[in-house]
Amino acid sequence: MPQEKPDTDLIKAFNESITDEFCANDGKVGGQFKGADLLLLTTTGAKSGQPRVSPLAYFRIDGKLIIIGSFAGADVNPAWVHNLRANPSAHVEIGNKSSDVTARELPSPERDELFARITAAAPGFAEYQAKTTRVIPVFELQ
Repeated sequence: MPQEKPDTDLIKAFNESITDEFCANDGKVGGQFKGADLLLLTTTGAKSGQPRVSPLAYFRIDGKLIIIGSFAGADVNPAWVHNLRANPSAHVEIGNKSSDVTARELPSPERDELFARITAAAPGFAEYQAKTTRVIPVFELQ
């Protein structure tokens, strides 16, 4: 049975509230993300050319900064994945530090190995992958 398309207005409002809290509290947020490693990723809209901010969970694995395009297991990628594929230059804020980065989508063998390590640490991502037929993309921010 096909999933419903995510409600983009609801997601936008949710992301804005997380972003506001992140900015007001030096990168710390409460609620369901309390204690989680979160960053703010600013991409350039693939169509609009406008900056787009997304709060995302991140992982540090073998010195690499990793983000996952899970979109809670939706059948479509989050917009930021499309934006990074069109323009891999982005900006990241972690805590009260920020830097420009270049995103590299991990090819299958590398993605699969890292995704297994991610799901061992955060089983929710395995649940998201099980909900969708798409391969959830994984990016390294360099």
